[in-house]
Amino acid sequence: MIESLSRPRVLAAVTRFLAVALLPAAFLRSPGRGRYLACQWALAMRYPAEDLAGLSEPARAAFTAARTEAFWRDGQLIGLTSGHRDAADQHRMFAEEVHRTGSVAAARRRVLPPHESAHVRGTAMDVRPIEGAAWLERHGAGYRLYRRYDNEWWHFEYHADTVPMRLPNPDALRAPRMARVAG
Repeated sequence: MIESLSRPRVLAAVTRFLAVALLPAAFLRSPGRGRYLACQWALAMRYPAEDLAGLSEPARAAFTAARTEAFWRDGQLIGLTSGHRDAADQHRMFAEEVHRTGSVAAARRRVLPPHESAHVRGTAMDVRPIEGAAWLERHGAGYRLYRRYDNEWWHFEYHADTVPMRLPNPDALRAPRMARVAG
């Protein structure tokens, strides 16, 4: 039990050590952006499966700037679990959730169909660990990154011009269906 609790701390410490060790090379490569580069390099080693491709340019810039600040100012790591998804992947996820829950209505509380998903638009990010998500929830508005749903601590969206309403779940804005009355 103690080993499983300390592993994330050890990995975070190693990641911070790597970033500091990479600072000289990062400053040589890009003098004005050394801290940014060293952070991105270290986080790429910590989260090797992470893929920021497909995020809109403003969303990617906001996310990388926010996690750079979290890293250097507060020692907090923020990784990307899922960013952009193509419509086929989003459709597959939605269909699997429909199958798992047994209904479209129940599935929509966790996964939206492709035409409604901010992941398909490249403006949504699912992040980890929970401490990183908490940091982003506290500071993300400064980067136009907002947690959208009460039931998804990991889901954040980039909104350039608005502060989006916080919703209980992804399906909360859909108009309730009226029951048909036989007549």
